[in-house]
Amino acid sequence: MTKIRIGIIQERKTPPDFRVPLTPKQCAQVVQTYSNVELFVESSPIRCFSDEAYEQEGIAVVDDVSHCDILFGVKEVPIEFLIPYKTYFFFSHTLKKQPYNAKLLRAILDKRIELIDYEALKGSNGKRIIGFGRYAGIVGVYEGIRAFGWKHGLFNLPSPQSLSGRIEFDEELGKIDVSQIRALLTGWGRVGNGAEEVMKQLDLKRCTEEDFLQNPNEKGVYVHIDTPQMYKRIHDGKFDKSEFYSSPELYTSNLEQYARSANLYIAAHLWNAKNPILLSQTFFQNHNKCSVVSDISCDLNGPIACTIRASKIADPVYGYDVLTGLETSFDSDQAVAVMAIDNLPCELPKDASEDFGNEIIKNILPRLIHEDDGVLATGRETTKEGTLTAVFEYLTDYATGH
Repeated sequence: MTKIRIGIIQERKTPPDFRVPLTPKQCAQVVQTYSNVELFVESSPIRCFSDEAYEQEGIAVVDDVSHCDILFGVKEVPIEFLIPYKTYFFFSHTLKKQPYNAKLLRAILDKRIELIDYEALKGSNGKRIIGFGRYAGIVGVYEGIRAFGWKHGLFNLPSPQSLSGRIEFDEELGKIDVSQIRALLTGWGRVGNGAEEVMKQLDLKRCTEEDFLQNPNEKGVYVHIDTPQMYKRIHDGKFDKSEFYSSPELYTSNLEQYARSANLYIAAHLWNAKNPILLSQTFFQNHNKCSVVSDISCDLNGPIACTIRASKIADPVYGYDVLTGLETSFDSDQAVAVMAIDNLPCELPKDASEDFGNEIIKNILPRLIHEDDGVLATGRETTKEGTLTAVFEYLTDYATGH
């Protein structure tokens, strides 16, 4: 049986990311499960699990992983650290032609690297098979509740990053009084399911759509809706799923009727630039009850007018002046408090890494080590011949600079 050498690379992107694709115990599980796999971890001074934690599980920690065949990371690899002719798994952030990563994709092609992008890996149902979305939703709700406490002077939750992990995270949520919250949550999928997971932990009652709309002053409640409730056809107010996705210009936002009576809006939905705007500046001017927005989706200058920039873990909340559309102090009377951290899972790196590693073990390694049923092919962005695969040929101009 052919030996497969897998390397876990050091994360080198700035600002630093402390997550890992596989935890120490998961690495031990992999080598126990697959007798033909040798696993090496590149030494790192920053990751959330120490080198010693891997060594205690019998995993070799090395300074050089260039002898490995397949390399797993989380974020983009700086160009100078890319090893030619290898197979890499990481989030390249090139699929939307992000300008800041065009040179990275060009270098990957020049170095004859086979890149399999986690973001592009999809099952037969067309849905992604791996991601950090669940923990984006989990931490996004916490940060939204935290912002609500700050905005209204009710409580002061500590930063998730200061906590030891999910157990302490849950304990902190259990200490606060959420009886003044009337929340709207949009979107399902990985992020929305993670958000719902935390909403269920809170002492909030989940309402039906009808109850939420008919009892606009009831507090200690939340409603969770998705695309069919968020949009309506312009000419008759109805919703047709297939028509919406093929002709979104025929639709307008239906979110206002829910958001106007919510004092906390948590956005966990997917949004396409072709879709209608959801909440405009005019909405926020006319409905000041919606005073806190936790925008987990963080589509800048997109569907939610108040999300004018991403916020940072160290400074998670800013204010949106509803009159000017500019940034201001979040505690200003005419400001919406906005939480729009764009790397939320980094706040619980150990728990998020464990969740992600479970998906690698379940959905990637069997296909990588035994036989791919076509799923890994969906995420194969580049080949070892230095070309883009057919699905990603639309990136040609982006990658070549022409």
